[in-house]
Amino acid sequence: MKRRRPTAEELELWHQVTETAEPLHRRTQTFDPQSVAPPPNPAPRRQTRDLPASPFPKSPPQRKSSQDLAPSLPERLRSAQVHMDRKTFGKLKRGKMKPEARIDLHGMTLERAHVALSRFILSSHGAGRRLVLVITGKGKERDNGGPIPVRYGVLKHQVPQWLTLQPLAGAVLQIAPAHISHGGSGAYYVYLRRGR
Repeated sequence: MKRRRPTAEELELWHQVTETAEPLHRRTQTFDPQSVAPPPNPAPRRQTRDLPASPFPKSPPQRKSSQDLAPSLPERLRSAQVHMDRKTFGKLKRGKMKPEARIDLHGMTLERAHVALSRFILSSHGAGRRLVLVITGKGKERDNGGPIPVRYGVLKHQVPQWLTLQPLAGAVLQIAPAHISHGGSGAYYVYLRRGR
C-alpha cells in the first residue's frame, strides 16, 4: 500500500487541533507531520513463473514418528540384553544351531496359541531341551480401514511378550528372531534354561 502525503488543508486542520488540545502526559517532543519521511521504495520483486494456485493448503511437513511410540519388536529384540554365552548366541543368530523341538502356531486363536505355547515350553524345559523353535508366521494384513488399527501379525507380536511373563519366564533364558533357514521373521528361537 502506497502512503500519500497530507494535503495543505489536512495540515491546517492538524495544526488547529494540536494547538487547542491538552496533552494527557507531558511529552518532551511534539509530532510534526511534515517531519515524517516518506517510506523507502520497496525492493523490486523477483519475477516468478505463474503457477496455478493450488486449491489445497500446504500440508505440514511429515513427521518421522509413527503412532506406535514403543520401539518395534525387532528393535526391542536386537537391543535386548544377552543372557546366554556370547559364542553360543552368535551361532544361534547365524542359524548354526539346530532346534531340538518346534511348535507351529499358524492359524491358532490367541487363546489357543497361548495354551499350546505354555505347554510346549514347559514340557520342553522339563525334558531338558535347550533350543526350541516357535513358528508364529509373519501375519496377514487384516486392517480393514476401521477407526481402530489392527496389528499386523498378532501372534508374532504376542509370543515374545508371553515368553517374558510367568510361568514361562522361569524357563526361558533368551529369545531371538530365527535365522532365515528356520523361518526368518516368522519364527523365534527360544533358548531355555538348564532343567533343575
